[in-house]
Amino acid sequence: MKGVIVAAGYGTRFLPVTKTIPKEMLPLVTRPSIEFIVEEFLRSGITEILFITSRRKKAIEDYFDRELESVFQAAGDKKKLAAIAPARASVFFVRQSEMKGTGHALLLARPFTGKDPFVVAYPDDLHFGQTPLSLQLIEVWKKTGCTVLATLHDPPDINRYGVISIAPDGLHVSDIVEKPPRGKEPSREASIGRFLYTPDFLDQLEEEWKSHGDGEFFHTPALKVLARRSRVVFSPVQGERLDTGEPSGYLEAIIRYADSVPGLREELDRIFAARAHGRRPGA
Repeated sequence: MKGVIVAAGYGTRFLPVTKTIPKEMLPLVTRPSIEFIVEEFLRSGITEILFITSRRKKAIEDYFDRELESVFQAAGDKKKLAAIAPARASVFFVRQSEMKGTGHALLLARPFTGKDPFVVAYPDDLHFGQTPLSLQLIEVWKKTGCTVLATLHDPPDINRYGVISIAPDGLHVSDIVEKPPRGKEPSREASIGRFLYTPDFLDQLEEEWKSHGDGEFFHTPALKVLARRSRVVFSPVQGERLDTGEPSGYLEAIIRYADSVPGLREELDRIFAARAHGRRPGA
């Protein structure tokens, strides 16, 4: 199984910082958010990873470079070497030269994925749990042989998502409705940024591309076709999902991650205790 990370977008919700820093490199304290996706892939047994980027995202490539290792090796600094230990993965990069949508971006992955299934991650969604989210999808694929969508059950802002229609068997997806009007949701399961695609998805995406005109080209129409063929199932997320796609969710992700790290947890307690007593932290 291979992994694809789609990281070509502009990140406009985080302007002005994303004028020069890729949103995927914004850190949760000391670790860029993209690293959590790579770690999820590795824990799921995925060791070949393709990054789909754009011209403003060279910092992502630099992050996975190993030049700095020689500096710390020469200095004999084992602590710093451990901090930048390389991911146990083979990483590859391809640029989306024009912002033509998610469908166009995914077509760039075909030479990498070939005729094999693959997991796609959008870095806005971070997952923390005993079983990595990508592995959850892989286990469902092994049982069904179908494309698998990760879904979030009954999120409070469900109308921001693509919401699935569930077939009578309670497993297959029969349709996907993008941002349905309030009260018109076909279910309470919202599709989030993790997908396991079977090769027939890219086949259908290529067919859709042949008739595409101007404007952005999205992946959803190809998914809808596969759903009508009973080739798509869903897998509700087990564990905690954090949405870093906008500043408020990103701030929450920083706090929740810091709360899980010994040392940082105590600092959070100190900061919030000071705030509760009307003092500025450090005053």
